[in-house]
Amino acid sequence: MRVLLVEDDADLSRRIAASLRTESFVVDIATNGEDAEHAGLTEIFDVAVLDLGLPRKDGISVLKAWREAERGFPVMILTARDGWPDKVSGFKAGADDFMTKPFKVEELVLRLRALVRRATGHASSLVTCGPLVFDAQLGTFQLEGLPLKLTALEWRVLSCLILRREVIVDRRELIERVYEGDAEVDSNSIEVIIARLRRKIGAERIETVRGRGYMLTAAP
Repeated sequence: MRVLLVEDDADLSRRIAASLRTESFVVDIATNGEDAEHAGLTEIFDVAVLDLGLPRKDGISVLKAWREAERGFPVMILTARDGWPDKVSGFKAGADDFMTKPFKVEELVLRLRALVRRATGHASSLVTCGPLVFDAQLGTFQLEGLPLKLTALEWRVLSCLILRREVIVDRRELIERVYEGDAEVDSNSIEVIIARLRRKIGAERIETVRGRGYMLTAAP
């Protein structure tokens, strides 16, 4: 899951990013409204965490620009402003959730996962594909009732595939959701991760669609 974190407090931004990365999120950081708007308009994200009081351009204006451009990723407003008018303005601009500072990072993680799950059309926190079960709230996988051990990169790829089960996921999209923007990515890196996942969950469950990408299926 790739998140755009928009926060101008450098120390807070580092702490949030570190916690999210521990939970296998891919984190891109913007520290002002102009950079945040550009990132949201040009990059692929599963969810965004957006402060309101930003330099150069305020958070509400950034959010309005994203929505006017039909960028549909869910947005969590995270701000020290706790007044009702700020909440109303945020939701009217297109926010999906609202948290005030100070906050618990554990709650932020749970709510971000819920936003991503609902945005991909899953009402329940348990997402299944054949014998594979993903608890989108806890971030855990089970295969045939047993815990599935995955590396961080494997988790990112498999969570992306299962939230879009039976749908072809473009290879380029997988790369953008798995690696942070400044990472050096080998040309065959995704293929290596897919090969490892096939050994763990069954080769027949991840289809390669030549020239397009990969698809997780419930095939036996």
